[in-house]
Order: sequence, then C-alpha cells, then structure tokens
Amino acid sequence: MASVLNTVSSLTLSNAKTKRLRTPLVTAPISISITRRRLTVRATETEASEVKAQAPDKAPVSGGSGINQILGIKGAKQETDKWKIRVQLTKPVTWPPLIWGVVCGAAASGNFHWNLEDVAKSIVCMLMSGPCLTGYTQTLNDWYDREIDAINEPYRPIPSGAISENEVITQIWVLLLGGLGLAGLLDVWAGHDFPVIFYLALGGSLLSYIYSAPPLKLKQNGWIGNFALGASYISLPWWAGQALFGTLTPDIIVLTLLYSVAGLGIAIVNDFKSVEGDRALGLQSLPVAFGTETAKWICVGAIDITQLSVAGYLLGAGKPYFALALLGLIIPQVFFQFKYFLKDPVKYDVKYQASAQPFLILGLLVTALATSH
Repeated sequence: MASVLNTVSSLTLSNAKTKRLRTPLVTAPISISITRRRLTVRATETEASEVKAQAPDKAPVSGGSGINQILGIKGAKQETDKWKIRVQLTKPVTWPPLIWGVVCGAAASGNFHWNLEDVAKSIVCMLMSGPCLTGYTQTLNDWYDREIDAINEPYRPIPSGAISENEVITQIWVLLLGGLGLAGLLDVWAGHDFPVIFYLALGGSLLSYIYSAPPLKLKQNGWIGNFALGASYISLPWWAGQALFGTLTPDIIVLTLLYSVAGLGIAIVNDFKSVEGDRALGLQSLPVAFGTETAKWICVGAIDITQLSVAGYLLGAGKPYFALALLGLIIPQVFFQFKYFLKDPVKYDVKYQASAQPFLILGLLVTALATSH
C-alpha cells in the first residue's frame, strides 16, 4: 500500500451514468485500473434483467425495528435518513467479535496494564478494527453483493436505491483510509520500528477486497472464502492487539489460524439464508455445494472440533485448568446447536448465534489468558 501511494498521484472516483429503464438497474462491480500516474475507480452497469432479480418469498416485516436497522440485521425498519443508512451498511452487529479479538490479543501479550494510556491505546485499536475496517469490509461486501441482494433481499439499502452509488463508494474509501490512518498512529504510539499494525490492517483490507470483489472473489468458494472471513474476525484483531502491547510470536499465529477454522464454521451460518441468490449467481457456498443437511454438520463440526483441538493443545502445554474451562464453554454451544441450528439453520440463525457465540468468544479469552501465563 505504501508503495502504491508513492506512485499514485491522484485518486479519481467516477461512476457511469445510468439509463432509465423500466426494469430496475443493477450496477456491476467497481472496476479499478492503475496507470503510472492515475488510479481510477469506476462503477459500470448491467441491466437487472441479466440477473433476473425476484422479490423474496418473505418481504421485510412492515414497520420493522429501528434497532435492527441500526445494527444491520434482518427485520430492519425501512429508513430514509442517510446517516442511519450509512451506519446500517457498516453492520455494527459484526463489530463485537473484532473488538473482542483486540481484547484477547492484549490479554495474550501479558503486557496490558489498567492505566489511562493502555486503555486509550486499546480503544483506538478497537475503533480501527470495528467501526473503521469492519465497517469498510461490510460496506464493500454489500456493494459487491447488490446483485445477490436484489434476489434475496431487494429492500436492502443498496439494491433498493436508498443510498446512491457515489455515496457508497465514498463511504468505502473514508472507512478504509480512516482505519489505515489509525493503524499508523498506533504503530507510532507503540514505538514500533516496523509498522506491524499498519501492515496487518493493510493485509486485512486487501483480504476483504479480494474476498468480495472479482476477479478473485474468494467468497465464490465456500472453503477458502469462509476461512478468509474467519481469519479476519479472529486472527487479525488478536494479532493487532498483541502487537500493540507485546510481541506477535509464531506459536500465537499458528494457534489463532487454527481457531479461524471455528470462524469458518461461524461464517457458514450466514450462508444458509442466501442459498437462492448464491445458486442463481453461481457462488459455491457450502450449503449450495453440499446441500443444507450436509453443510449444517460441516458447520458445527468446524466449530466444535477446532475448540476441542485447542483444548487438547492447552492440556498438552501444561494448562489443564484452562483446557477444562474451554471444554466447559464448548458444552453449551453443542446444546444450542441441537436446540436451534440443526433444526432449522435459516429460521433460527439469529437465535443460535445470540445463544452460542458468547460462549465461543469467552473461549477465545480463556485461550488468550492461557497463552499469557
């Protein structure tokens, strides 16, 4: 990123003019061309008839929840206030795992102290990981998912036209540059000779881009895409928190990447509600590739086996009490998997995640504390 910024003298955002058609117009992905002196970002256009968007069987509930709207989850109220729509695009409901990852990294460093400076550093790191870079990721993903959303959820802000393409593109750039700026600030604040947090933020941002955007579009492959998503939510914020207060070591990198397999399972949970759109656009999510029944078991297997493996690692490392604590946190997750998720992963996805995921993220903290002792 630093080398690109040195050679790029201007950033130009331009969008193609849309034609008025009787059918809805769905814009195609942003195209990026880099010349020696200019980086141009353009939004090209395609007709919605090529996507064959259809209204979903279940439209949003009339007079939906304002809280759901702000959080960016199902059942959202249809909103016209642009700032509320901007917040909705960043999906604040997805920020806590990243913020928690920073907490785990700080705990694993063994060097966090409850003083004003360390608390301030951690808050800035959380702002970078959550609102800025997760907000960037979610807005970018919604931008590239607008064709799928036109099929599955046409009432969402972008496919419904509640926010313009220029406003979305501007938001993407502001959040990205804001996050990278905070990362650079943290490196200076921590006295790093090598800007490790900046490069972690840059790498995570590039991973988010290739996850959502063609030609790579990692999310087209259920295995690679979901693991990349899991690593973004578990490994990267942990690494940032640990690098801010201590040293990022190879054993922690391996352990957190292993934990990211559980993140893969969590990511699969969100694929079940998009099966129709994924299939129509040729995305090989695991529910599409293997069918709903098989994908359910792949999902819970990835979550449970990963945590059992980490518990085994802690036991082998001479941390039996931490291993037992982690096992105790796996049991309620299995209970809620059978109670909600395995019965109907679409109907009960929100209930399952609200019930089971708190135990998973507590397990992350247990693991972090174990590695710091």
